[in-house]
Amino acid sequence: CAAINVRGNICVLTTDPITAADADMGVLSLLVTCNDLAAFGAQPVAVVATLLAPPDAHLAAIEKLVIQMEHTARELGVEIVGGHTEVTDAVRRLVISAAALGTCHKDALILPGGAREGDALVMTKWAGLEGTAIIAADHQPKLSGVLSPEELNEALALKKSISVVKEGLLGAKNKAHAMHDVTEGGVLGAAWEIAEAAGIGVEIIADDVPVLPVTRKICSHFRIDPLKLISSGCMLIAHPDAAKLITALNDEGIPAKVIGRFTKHKKTLITSGKEEPLAPPEADEIFKLKQYKEKTKKSKKNKDRTPQAR
Repeated sequence: CAAINVRGNICVLTTDPITAADADMGVLSLLVTCNDLAAFGAQPVAVVATLLAPPDAHLAAIEKLVIQMEHTARELGVEIVGGHTEVTDAVRRLVISAAALGTCHKDALILPGGAREGDALVMTKWAGLEGTAIIAADHQPKLSGVLSPEELNEALALKKSISVVKEGLLGAKNKAHAMHDVTEGGVLGAAWEIAEAAGIGVEIIADDVPVLPVTRKICSHFRIDPLKLISSGCMLIAHPDAAKLITALNDEGIPAKVIGRFTKHKKTLITSGKEEPLAPPEADEIFKLKQYKEKTKKSKKNKDRTPQAR
């Protein structure tokens, strides 16, 4: 985000594209941009969006996306104040990029580099939250033998938990030092980025990171790491008094837990007592599904090559 002082009023601006999802693109476009604002302690106010459609796109698909945006804006209490729609052969599928504007008092602004040595690393909700919802929506046939109908519905319903506006505003009210809405790169990537922005270290206890059983099942099936999976809906907060912050979050029905602490220099991940360096974020785990799809196709092709088929 960019925080701009306009005659004493703080305006916070951000922009984000949606590229890893097919279903619920309109919902996600508003949620992820407003989440960015919340990480700065800003109240979302307005959104503009650019929609690019390939020449073979159906009007019904575009209409569905815009209706999703409209409903989500209403739920968030923000206005869609403008945008642009274009048909172009520069894209192969629908692409949406939204920009959002928020406001906050200058004393409530939370900057990315504010974490301090000794702060607790508090996490809300669950790792891989958004990734679970996206995979469940976009890859239902592949999950038919993996998840029960109840588990699939649970995974799909997680899209309702992707907003972190409430916890962002609570974090600002409770004097958080830094906040990060967890997007591409997952919990580990976000923690690395908070520490890097502050010029300090961080220690994460992997076993303390909350992951839903349905997320573990999906990640195990596709051989991806839930701690490196896109996790909008989850907020990381650097705070000197974890108990106070967690109580405030819990009082509003938001689950939260300490998963580590900020240290002097080293960025480390501790798994089952074993310590290893915490690496900078790379491509999100969700993009491995493309490789999985290609391997599955190849495997099926080889299986179909029976003597009779030849």
